[in-house]
Amino acid sequence: MEHLVTLFLLAVSTAIINNYVLHYFVGICPFLGVSKRVDMAFGMGCAVTFVVSIAVFLSWVITSFILMPFNLGILCYLVYIFVIASSVQLVEMYVRKFFPPLYKSFGVFLPLITTNCAILFACLEVLKGLSADPTYGLITAMVLALSAGVGFTIAIILMAGLREEIDMSDVPEAFKGPGIALIVAGILALAFMGFTGVDRGLSTLLQ
Repeated sequence: MEHLVTLFLLAVSTAIINNYVLHYFVGICPFLGVSKRVDMAFGMGCAVTFVVSIAVFLSWVITSFILMPFNLGILCYLVYIFVIASSVQLVEMYVRKFFPPLYKSFGVFLPLITTNCAILFACLEVLKGLSADPTYGLITAMVLALSAGVGFTIAIILMAGLREEIDMSDVPEAFKGPGIALIVAGILALAFMGFTGVDRGLSTLLQ
């Protein structure tokens, strides 16, 4: 029961309280580039969730059974980038075959998931967990990955919804385009700061 509570708190913390985009400010490029329409934002969120889940799974396996036992931690960045790039290729081929309109809408941003630092950040979080505790389990790593993807999806959909509303609003000329998008992103990040400490409150409540 205690382990389930820990996993639940990890999921809530990663997805909402310590949201990768709005708390750590990683993954900003697709967050701003593919958040003009809600449908595109949802598709990108699903793609990132899939890629981060596959990347974290493979990263945990490779780190646990190859890098750490053979003291090859210096190669972790290269290995993780290769894993992420391979996962993105799978997603790109799938979307291009089964969802051509969505593939065209993504444009260059789909292959650029490879350089989405939020995914690399999640892999490095797993490395940090394994370095601190060699018994850091695969289930914990996958909860972290899925929660990170869900958190990214929540953030980009909220941003897309706000930007759709802004497109129909009278925005001052000086703030049109990237300016108003960055201001909205900053306000959204401030709003998510209101969740700070919720994980500690939930922990106390569930104990």
